[in-house]
Amino acid sequence: MTQEAHVTQGPLTTEAGAPVADNQNSETAGIGGPVLVQDQLLLEKLAHFNRERIPERVVHARGAGAYGTFTLTRDVSQWTRAKFLSEVGKETETFLRFSTVAGNLGSADAVRDPRGWALKFYTEEGNYDLVGNNTPVFFIKDAIKFPDFIHTQKRDPYTGSQEADNVWDFWGLSPESTHQVTWLFGDRGIPASYRHMNGYGSHTFQWNNEAGEVFWVKYHFKTDQGIKNLTQAEANVLAGEDPDSHQRDLRESIERGDFPSWTVQVQIMPAAEAAQYRFNPFDLTKVWPHGDYPPIEIGKLELNRNPENVFAEVEQSVFSPAHFVPGIGPSPDKMLQGRLFAYGDAHRYRVGINADHLPVNRPHATEARTHSRDGSLYDGRHKGAKNYEPNSFGGPFQSDRPLWQPIAVTGGTGDHAAPAHSEDTDFVQAGDLYRLMSEEEKSRLVENLSGFIAKVSRDDIAERAIDNFRQADGDFGKRLEAAVQALRG
Repeated sequence: MTQEAHVTQGPLTTEAGAPVADNQNSETAGIGGPVLVQDQLLLEKLAHFNRERIPERVVHARGAGAYGTFTLTRDVSQWTRAKFLSEVGKETETFLRFSTVAGNLGSADAVRDPRGWALKFYTEEGNYDLVGNNTPVFFIKDAIKFPDFIHTQKRDPYTGSQEADNVWDFWGLSPESTHQVTWLFGDRGIPASYRHMNGYGSHTFQWNNEAGEVFWVKYHFKTDQGIKNLTQAEANVLAGEDPDSHQRDLRESIERGDFPSWTVQVQIMPAAEAAQYRFNPFDLTKVWPHGDYPPIEIGKLELNRNPENVFAEVEQSVFSPAHFVPGIGPSPDKMLQGRLFAYGDAHRYRVGINADHLPVNRPHATEARTHSRDGSLYDGRHKGAKNYEPNSFGGPFQSDRPLWQPIAVTGGTGDHAAPAHSEDTDFVQAGDLYRLMSEEEKSRLVENLSGFIAKVSRDDIAERAIDNFRQADGDFGKRLEAAVQALRG
């Protein structure tokens, strides 16, 4: 059923609440005369209209979202003390925002791009944000490279367009991207809808139980609607005919009661096994093969309520991987460590210092008790309470129990690369992924990659890009080289 518009009865008023006598004609000096500056309704409307947009997200600008419910289906208390994961059958309200990565707010949905997967759990211990993608890996492993990477995906400073030269120059010079690029240009690179794709926490996170034992975990959300993708040709048509295709599909499916759902799984690694694991378990460009750590089903996620206002609840929603709850924490993943700062900082700039006070962002199952005061749009919620801690006036106080367990560190400070484990290379998992594909999937992958690489203007950039895939798998590189040569003449 279509969501009914919220209608407030009574006369139209100004922002200050005064009734509006005429909303059709601005005030002038006589009939046909110039407009008067004393027409404050006119000035108020024009000034508000000029400010109706906030800065769009630098990445993940184009998105859609919905509320839902997470239901725990397995007892996981042996691994984590998080209360929302404490009892089989327990339900937790959620808000999930899907997005593309590189495009701006007005871009099309049906494009070849990773999809953001930002999930907020409104738990009784505070909000827990899980910010990942529809891919289990990413292009880079260190946050210091993120601004450079995104600059290559955005508009060139001179041409004002995305340039194949920039994209492939960076990817070719960053061989760690080979695994994610192989994934992106395969069949799952353009999901048919947000409902027909998986989601992943992507990073490795810490779980810790009541006894203080530590486990490393990865999250998987497997779509119950089945995987469904678009070919490049299908996407080209859909993006032109219906740029809002994915957003519309999500909204309409919930309106008709066809609630999308995902089966929630985790991979769990005892902390003691991390140091000797064959891959660096904190490297975002790598997966944990399921044969090593089989996924364990723990719950069900269902989306069942649309936002009433897209700007208020989707555009102004904020997510940060630094929003943990007791029993869950970060890992030494260098990309995650950078994102712990970057996401919150982006929201403070884009929405404002009090973004967490907005209904979509504030805790729903508990109350935020802080000593932070003032700033833009502060709502005065603390009234006259003291704004410091400790105090003798009954104010909130520290719990004396950290949310997560400490990890041991050794060695001197410095600009260190992530440690390499026994089977760590930039190409091994990309090659494994290619060899898992059917012959038809390989052909489409090569066609998708070659069509983009062929647009590169310099031979050295194109050859370096091809060589990364050659190192992943000889057949992969040979077929890609031949396809690019054929297109470039």
